[in-house]
Amino acid sequence: MSDGTPGVRGTVVHHKKASQGGTRVAQGENVVSTAGSGVREWLLKGLQRSDRRTTGPHHEEAPEHQHAWWQVMCLTGVDYFSTLGYQPGIAALAAGALSPIATLLLVALTLFGALPTYRAVAEQSPHGLGSLSMLERLLPGWRGKLLVLFLLGFVATAFIVTITLSAADATAHILHNPFVPKALAGWQVPVTLLLIAGLGGVFLAGFSEAISIAVVLVAVYLVLNVVVVATAVRHVLAAPAKVTDWQNLLASDYASPVAMVAVSLYVMPKLALGLSGFETGVAVMPLVKGNLEQRVKGARKLLTTAALIMSVFLITSSFATTVLIPAKEFAEGGSANGRALAYLAHEYLGDWFGTAYDLSTIAILWFAGASALAGLLNIVPRYLPRYGMAPDWSRAARPMVLVFTVISFLITLFFGADVESQGGAYATGVLALILSAAVAVTLSAWVGRRYKAAVPFGVITLIFAYALVANIIERPDGLVIALLFVLGIVITSLISRATRSTELRVTEITLDDLARQFVNESGDLRLIANEPHARDCKEYIDKAREAWELHRLRPSEGILFLEVTVPDASEFASEVRVRGEERHGYRILRLESATVANAIAALLLYLRDQTGKMPHVYFHWAAEGNPIGALLRYLVFGGGDIPPLTREVLRQAEPDAERRPVVHVG
Repeated sequence: MSDGTPGVRGTVVHHKKASQGGTRVAQGENVVSTAGSGVREWLLKGLQRSDRRTTGPHHEEAPEHQHAWWQVMCLTGVDYFSTLGYQPGIAALAAGALSPIATLLLVALTLFGALPTYRAVAEQSPHGLGSLSMLERLLPGWRGKLLVLFLLGFVATAFIVTITLSAADATAHILHNPFVPKALAGWQVPVTLLLIAGLGGVFLAGFSEAISIAVVLVAVYLVLNVVVVATAVRHVLAAPAKVTDWQNLLASDYASPVAMVAVSLYVMPKLALGLSGFETGVAVMPLVKGNLEQRVKGARKLLTTAALIMSVFLITSSFATTVLIPAKEFAEGGSANGRALAYLAHEYLGDWFGTAYDLSTIAILWFAGASALAGLLNIVPRYLPRYGMAPDWSRAARPMVLVFTVISFLITLFFGADVESQGGAYATGVLALILSAAVAVTLSAWVGRRYKAAVPFGVITLIFAYALVANIIERPDGLVIALLFVLGIVITSLISRATRSTELRVTEITLDDLARQFVNESGDLRLIANEPHARDCKEYIDKAREAWELHRLRPSEGILFLEVTVPDASEFASEVRVRGEERHGYRILRLESATVANAIAALLLYLRDQTGKMPHVYFHWAAEGNPIGALLRYLVFGGGDIPPLTREVLRQAEPDAERRPVVHVG
């Protein structure tokens, strides 16, 4: 197959110099060029990205444009800081008068639980792939990949609900503004859908540089929040009677401080929305300027600074809103529902300042949705297509934008665009992500025999496990949504893996010097497929006798034995390095791959193109067996009924039968 010749499903084989003995296979490279319509070409634009080496998720180059850590923090902050738009109101609904105490416990969990965990994740996953890649690395093979697929359901829950919750809260700020006509009061769902559609439209058009926008939005938003919170605290200090009323309410409802703390611990998982942003903080690490060590240091500064800023705002805003705002205003239909700080801005600083605050909040909430959508578009191509568990078009942004936008519409309609009711689903996704990070850090420390670190991280893991379980018991809708995502991901992934199983699935072939010598010194390229066992003299003598009896091939004719082993069948695509070996007087080509049949087919095509000769491969017909069992062995273990599978891979990769390497079965 010459350079640029298309194969099935848009496969292209790219050649390096023959002296290097290598070839690369890029999947999906020419899908755009073969598109039959302008719409298809527009949708799949960006599919032909560089992805020709399967170095795995742990080795990625830094992006072209990098920034100071504090600027990148603003990109994290649009997700993290924007929760101030709804967190105080949700905390008041969940904990009532205990909101400040429960928030204080949440801050303690943030600073002494989530922050240390993600500082460790930043060190161990400096390329921005986070805890998922750590777990994948710690649990190799199918265990790690199935765990990642499961966790991707919770990732999708967290990010999708970030989009819908942020849009719903932005709508609440729009409709409650005094300058907006009262006739729009019941338009919560339509306006939310319009905001989500606008978000999807922006990404379909092409959403590029985000850092500069994030810096402006975060800076303005934090300054306005400083003004609002400072004003609110000043009014609290000027009205000690309100503080006394709050204290009396606590004293009448709870018998002792111990009871207050106990109840606060019970309701604290409902406040987990205030923990969002840590996974995003790790994901944006590649944008931090500097080498790998500087990137890790910058990410740690980013995480620590963001956590400290948010902690101060959470404590002060929770206290001020609880003391100053009547409880009835937090309930559904109340003026502070989903917008507690905006309520204070209008109440104490006037409608014009309140409107400016509303506009700033709407902008940062909308951008938080953009950050979440960008996160989804970044995560899906990093895992599912690499596992072979997604159609290749999922590497293109626009089709995925349409998919995620439709899902966001459905979630919005399901929850009626209500901010508080989505809080449980959001908290479930956030807590699941943080729990996975805590588990990954604990396992990493334990495997590395750093037991002094493993023990405290183990305690943190238990705390987050409690918070997740408590939140699920209290509000199971988040688990239901996550499991639906998991089910959808697993089913589509397995179907995709099965339908794509006969692709070449080899990204690069390289021959060492001895293997290249064997190929060059052979007359006709005749390869005897051998499943290696003892690899003793008897095994090769028996195989050579079998080759004579079945195919009339003599060792003197320059035959080569071909041996493929499967170190990790869960990988979809792999690099193939062919090693030459002379053993018991026989010449052997040895290679490792995720699948036997696909590796043999790719090697035959490579040898044909490099030598100009037509390769022949010879098999002994496998023993009779259940064809379904053989198919499952192929899909799961990379083996199965090798001869017909090899021929099928070749048939799909090379449509021209005259140029197709020959498969012999005896």
